[in-house]
Amino acid sequence: MTEHAVRIARISDVPLDLAAHLAAVSDPTVGGIATFIGTVRDHDPGAHGEVTLLEYSSHPDAERILGEIAASCLAETDAECAIAVTHRIGKLAVGDLAVVVAVSSAHRAPAFEVCRALIERIKTDLPIWKRQHEHDGTASWVGLDA
Repeated sequence: MTEHAVRIARISDVPLDLAAHLAAVSDPTVGGIATFIGTVRDHDPGAHGEVTLLEYSSHPDAERILGEIAASCLAETDAECAIAVTHRIGKLAVGDLAVVVAVSSAHRAPAFEVCRALIERIKTDLPIWKRQHEHDGTASWVGLDA
């Protein structure tokens, strides 16, 4: 059976590699791997125009906190699961990967449940902020009022 473990929990300033995340959570006992890939899109409901770039910055403790969030999500399930998760920082163009989550389990249901719980917790609890750049040259911080 796959070991209950956080295998990757990183904040990275280089492009993300989905294959590396899949490899980190794979083993012969795994029957399902659920993934979530967050990409930079060209629009946002609060934008004045087309989004051209997102600039992510993080708190110095963000990587430690990401590991704690992942471990907490594992603790909430009885199933054996493995997690690989990385959030990108720096300047990202439309289409770039901003976050990659991979969760494996012997069965699909726990993998889906842990994957969803993890990305939801990342969105609310991880100290990462984004500055949205728009086609007209304006830039604004997104989500600071949340």
